[in-house]
Amino acid sequence: MAAIAVIGGTGALGKGIARRLVKAGHEVTIGSRSAEKAQVTAEELGAFGYAANADAAAGKDIVIVTVPHSSQGDTLKLIKDAIGDAVLVDTTVPLVPPKVMRVQLPAPGSAAMQAREHLGPDVRLVSAFHNVSAHHLDSDHAIDCDVLVFSDDVEARRTVIELCPGIGLRGLSGGALCNSAAAEALTSILIYMNKTYKADGAGIRFTNLTEAPDIP
Repeated sequence: MAAIAVIGGTGALGKGIARRLVKAGHEVTIGSRSAEKAQVTAEELGAFGYAANADAAAGKDIVIVTVPHSSQGDTLKLIKDAIGDAVLVDTTVPLVPPKVMRVQLPAPGSAAMQAREHLGPDVRLVSAFHNVSAHHLDSDHAIDCDVLVFSDDVEARRTVIELCPGIGLRGLSGGALCNSAAAEALTSILIYMNKTYKADGAGIRFTNLTEAPDIP
């Protein structure tokens, strides 16, 4: 089992991911701008620990960042020096209120490529968890949704894909980090579909795939 920090772990997505990681037996630390808020969530979930974001990120195997796009840059800069050799998973989707049903990717091409600019070339950056409903994660029921995982670091990508089954999801390799733009854009489409079709957290599922032991 892995030592995992969930940065922004008091928010909807962070709490949902953390809940499932705790249930899977991982050593989960809840990170938040407020250590007091992190403590409340950690105690609710039965997490291993809690801390302010930078302290939570230190000494972990995996660091999962679950903050709004508006907070992405400041959060990544804050924890950058604490990450070390950990795999950093950025879940950021570039939603721009109030038009969240329209695709609005940032100038670098995606939130993932924006994260790379903030973190530099040495951090083991992965982009994932864009298209799964936060409120479904924050529950115990099965989730009919695949998770696309992107990274230029193949081993880091594999680490996150292998993490997914334990939390009730199927992780699939989406290729290079720049490909994250496609999954990020899909989030706005899913929000639109939820409204149009009155869906309760629509997700994505890929069909006719052959499971392969080697992830390219």
